[in-house]
Amino acid sequence: MRITRTAPVLALMLAALPLAASAHTGVDAGLHHGLVSGFMHPLTGADHLAAMVAVGLWSALTARRAWPDLLWAPLGFASMLLAGALAGLAGVQLPAVEPMIAASLLVLGLLVLTQRRLPPLAAAALVGVFAVFHGIAHGQELAGESGAALTLAGMLAATVLLHAAGIAAGWALRHGHRWLPRIAGAAVALFGVALLGSTLA
Repeated sequence: MRITRTAPVLALMLAALPLAASAHTGVDAGLHHGLVSGFMHPLTGADHLAAMVAVGLWSALTARRAWPDLLWAPLGFASMLLAGALAGLAGVQLPAVEPMIAASLLVLGLLVLTQRRLPPLAAAALVGVFAVFHGIAHGQELAGESGAALTLAGMLAATVLLHAAGIAAGWALRHGHRWLPRIAGAAVALFGVALLGSTLA
């Protein structure tokens, strides 16, 4: 019963995410030092925070069963985020990183809004493509820092936590208040449109 009472609050918090902070670049002025700072970085950049929570929320809302459906998209995102971050640390450059991060919010927001179910591997692949760009952005910021490994570990831990928060909220809302995650999805999608406009301006 307690989960049912807290579900609307969780969903309203999700809907407010796009209002929380600015775009990715420069959120923390490039200051990454150690495990704690790495953990806090995704929590203080609204674009990353919204994307990671949206992945968990979408997974929970569209899962046919708890195991293993809940995990495909979050594992796809987390693993490809790590791969992208390691590539960024190694100096790999990809074009249109910021527009792709913005596009990820638009797409993920629409998936939450429509609650569109995809085959498990397709869901993991879709979010994984976007996660590479999120990871590249992190890795490029960390390049040349002595504590990059610890910082990256903190970022990955925060990513898993945000996925879990999205899953918990989505699972609680599967059979009631389904309009609340739709509002959250619309807010994330609009945030993505705004970011996309600013990156292409």
